[in-house]
Amino acid sequence: MKKSMRQAHIERLINQYPIGTQEELMTHLEAVGIQATQTTISRDIREMQIVKAQDGHGHLRYTIFKAGNRTEEEHLRETINEVVIGLTRVEFINVLKTQPSNGNLLAAIFDDLNLPEITGTLAGHDTIFIISPTEEVAKSLYARIAKDVNPDILHDL
Repeated sequence: MKKSMRQAHIERLINQYPIGTQEELMTHLEAVGIQATQTTISRDIREMQIVKAQDGHGHLRYTIFKAGNRTEEEHLRETINEVVIGLTRVEFINVLKTQPSNGNLLAAIFDDLNLPEITGTLAGHDTIFIISPTEEVAKSLYARIAKDVNPDILHDL
């Protein structure tokens, strides 16, 4: 099966069912007659910008990241404002604390922007490490993020 066809099925399945793991996705694909390895599914998830997000019932499920009509920068600012509850800079690393289950989603937005201030991100359930090439660049990124959050949550060490 062609990649585009498989990915179209994946999109339909994650929009139709509350799928939260690669194993669940593989099971749903097999049910519609599509065989794929875990490596292939992993690659598809990355290419399709699929992230885990909390649904209305508080469960984590796959969703396709789409910014809609907003620019990616606007989407980043809005998401920062909505989910960041702590911002700390330590030398060349900015640490963002997010509301539960939002670390990966926000990191995906940062990654998609390919900002020159960001060498890499490492995200978990509610924390993101943003690594910059130098301390000065990290300070600049900190200031940029700080504009979109409550000043009471800022810590520049």
